[in-house]
Amino acid sequence: MQIIWLGHSGFRIEIEDQVLLVDPWLGGNPTFPDDKRSEAIADASAILLTHGHFDHAADIEGIVKDTGAHLYAMVELAGILEHRGFQTTGFNFGGTVAIGATTVTMVRAAHSSTIELDGRLLPAGDPAGFILRGEGHTIYISGDTDVMADMGVIAERYAPDIGILCCGGHFTMDMAGAAFAAKKYFNFKTVIPCHYKTFPLLAQSAQPLVDALPDIDVIEPQVLAPIEI
Repeated sequence: MQIIWLGHSGFRIEIEDQVLLVDPWLGGNPTFPDDKRSEAIADASAILLTHGHFDHAADIEGIVKDTGAHLYAMVELAGILEHRGFQTTGFNFGGTVAIGATTVTMVRAAHSSTIELDGRLLPAGDPAGFILRGEGHTIYISGDTDVMADMGVIAERYAPDIGILCCGGHFTMDMAGAAFAAKKYFNFKTVIPCHYKTFPLLAQSAQPLVDALPDIDVIEPQVLAPIEI
């Protein structure tokens, strides 16, 4: 398995027989090199959207056009995009979809979700996180969220060994919040931080998370550098 950070909250996850793009905001992303777009989206089979905010979904139309990847999202967000001509699968909390040999379960996140289309800001259903299972691993993708008690249920039910956690603060939980969640609710072996470094408002280093979780392999990702699991 390879987990490849695309900057901000975007990831390319090569798992089982799939290449999954999660929240792939590339164009306009200050942390992503524009000349690497083709490399980032090559052979993508599916796109997972946690919610509709621009820093997660603004590039969707172009990426779908270039890859033909099927899009998976909260049912209301999927419905909006389906009316735009996308091939989508909408699902909801507790729902599980099979994408090839990988399964994806939608779980709760504490945030908000809108999407801008044709100059209008539309409500886009609830924000979400995902549980990915494949190659003997279970990955919890938090999406944009604060610490929440639901994490206890997610941990008990799915027992993820890898956590991809937002941690930049201001719009989501910060480094201290992500560390608190990891220690209180989960038994991660690996944690990968995201939703940081992008803007001055956000945390610029994950060192506080590394320091707070000495018994967990906290990997501060580099854009387009594969993390082998």
